[in-house]
Amino acid sequence: MTVVVTPSPPHPVTPSPRHRCPLRNIELKARLADLDAAREVAEAVATGRLGTQHQVDTYFPCREGRLKLRQINGLSAQLVWYARADEPGPKPSDYVLVPVSNPETLKAALTAALGVRCVVEKRREVFLYHNVRIHLDEVEGLGQFLEFEAVIGPEDDEATGHRRLEDLARRFSLSGGQMLSGSYADMIS
Repeated sequence: MTVVVTPSPPHPVTPSPRHRCPLRNIELKARLADLDAAREVAEAVATGRLGTQHQVDTYFPCREGRLKLRQINGLSAQLVWYARADEPGPKPSDYVLVPVSNPETLKAALTAALGVRCVVEKRREVFLYHNVRIHLDEVEGLGQFLEFEAVIGPEDDEATGHRRLEDLARRFSLSGGQMLSGSYADMIS
């Protein structure tokens, strides 16, 4: 039996992240002055609640986008690759999630291969508003933040996601000066 191997070009053209990723959110992140006031608004508008999580995100250097191993409550973990523009206000984020059954071993392998960019530790309260996840974050060393993630799918398109985020921004009385452009990892590293 003959096996034919077609070599890859030395510098393959990288398709756009959206081409590779079946998952997309519309996201908005803002600094909070009053976490308790934001919690009151979240509780008033929420259509559901997922509870409170302790998350440790270990970021690894990567060529495109961001790569992190997220460990939640010390119980579950997932490898997350995502790409989004670093600009304030609502923006699309394309991502890939990989469930991880042995996070410490994966972390050791990725650390040995790539090094660690930084570690972000936070307490996150998760509320739901239709297809939007509302995150109230207390990030170690950085402060308090609010994040909206409108999950795009067959029932909810990007235009709906943008409208819901704009509505939530009004309900939470967010101003342009509170909007963040990058990730928590950018603020730490």
